[in-house]
Amino acid sequence: MEPLIAEPAPLTNDEIRRYSRHLIMPNIGMDGQGRLKAAKVLLVGTGGLGSPAAMYLAAAGVGEIGLVDYDTVDESNLHRQVIHGTKDIGKRKTESARETILDINPTVKVNIHETLLRSDNALEIIEPYDLVIDGTDNFPTRYLVNDACAILGKPNVYGSIFRFEGQLSVFWNEVGPNYRDLFPEPPPPGMVPSCAEGGVFGVLCASIGAGQVTEAIKLITGIGEPLIGKMKLYDALDHDWRTITVRKDPDAKPITELIDYEEFCGVPANDHVSDDVDSDFDLQITPAEFEKIRDEVTLIDVRDPHEYEISRIEGSTLIPLGDLPARMHELDSSDEIVLQCKSGQRSMQALNILRDAGFRKLRNLQGGINGYSRQVDSSIPTY
Repeated sequence: MEPLIAEPAPLTNDEIRRYSRHLIMPNIGMDGQGRLKAAKVLLVGTGGLGSPAAMYLAAAGVGEIGLVDYDTVDESNLHRQVIHGTKDIGKRKTESARETILDINPTVKVNIHETLLRSDNALEIIEPYDLVIDGTDNFPTRYLVNDACAILGKPNVYGSIFRFEGQLSVFWNEVGPNYRDLFPEPPPPGMVPSCAEGGVFGVLCASIGAGQVTEAIKLITGIGEPLIGKMKLYDALDHDWRTITVRKDPDAKPITELIDYEEFCGVPANDHVSDDVDSDFDLQITPAEFEKIRDEVTLIDVRDPHEYEISRIEGSTLIPLGDLPARMHELDSSDEIVLQCKSGQRSMQALNILRDAGFRKLRNLQGGINGYSRQVDSSIPTY
């Protein structure tokens, strides 16, 4: 494949010394390194995938890096988001990432887009860049990045992670399939937990994030065979990579406009876990309200057993969400039942399961056990 960057930029003597181990490789050389210097790469997200991606883009000598993020560094980020450190807790992720990038390579130009990528700003933000690396972990933004890249004719270097598994591909509507050819419809809301709910193996981020940078470098310089029309599936527990073929859907409608992706996916376009769960608000009970009546209600914890070992509210009964349909006979429908998980999302699913089965005296603990810890009992650890 022809290099994405047509004209290499000249290298200074200092840059020749810095990139000497690239330059002595015939596949890269002065020509490839000059193309990297001339390239502009947009990184959507500076979290688990974005952290290693940003660092290796900088180290490789990509001349201009754009960072899109709206979040701040939290202590729970640090086991996997290695571009940030303990000193950065509370700092904007874009600022923290820029500091690390410039420490790695002060010759890189860093552009900060401190915003949530939305339908009304995505085309404007993406347009000046040569390619996009998608480091998001929510479906609305994935579909948004895909559609914007398809409209603009940009390559979309895709990665995703969950627990011990990762996915890696290149979606480029100009020359191959895009994300919608593989996933024309998002999964039902709640079917796929976020990393905040389901967890992620920290070092997995490095495997997939570095893979995304590898694909970006291949596209920029024209070396190797990019993962266009192919997806790599990685299982960290077996250390196994599998390859599947991805084909364009001949019946797919052309992507011509951006839509409301939160409505399309049925979930928010961010990965925050909020105490303010507003769906079916009348079914919610705040931690303070629950504390006043806790001795009068049945508290059911629907998390997994290993989470119950981390923290629990005294007097709760553990019935994991997956076991609930088979164990609902253990509950008395005449009792007032409060359902609780980590953040209030899975427990709302449990509430709907019980409501469909005929239970009526149901409430969902707003913000879950983490919300309860923050608002009522700080001795309970959050995670």
